[in-house]
Amino acid sequence: MSTPQQEAAKIAQLEHANPDELEHAAGRERENLEGWIPELATEAEVREALEKAFDYRGDITVTLKNGSKVEGYLFDRRQGTTLAQSFIRIIPMDNVGKVNVAYSDIAALAFTGRDTAAGKTFEAWVKKYWEKKAAGETNIQIEPENLDA
Repeated sequence: MSTPQQEAAKIAQLEHANPDELEHAAGRERENLEGWIPELATEAEVREALEKAFDYRGDITVTLKNGSKVEGYLFDRRQGTTLAQSFIRIIPMDNVGKVNVAYSDIAALAFTGRDTAAGKTFEAWVKKYWEKKAAGETNIQIEPENLDA
């Protein structure tokens, strides 16, 4: 158990932290992809954009070369040696099954959904924890934040 002085020192340290620096792991640049529509002119651009879409924590909209659109959460991808052998897997917004899409069938990609995990880092949670503890709250639980808020 920490002393009140130790807790005050921890809170003081977090109060002076830059929130932008708390948003990402050291050595990794944070990108705001929400609303981004990447160029997909080359195979490398297609692969890079789909990797970012896989890491994105919001919905994307994929426009296929036949003109149809799939909007949902990209939860998996299989990379082959060619675009025709590479696939993404999406849970559509209507939540009816899962859709497989070949990289070669993609005409456009847009990051259309809100990044539900933006700003919800472990460091941000720790800062809130120590603020509550300093305010005298007890029985503070580790509970996830509502991602829909």
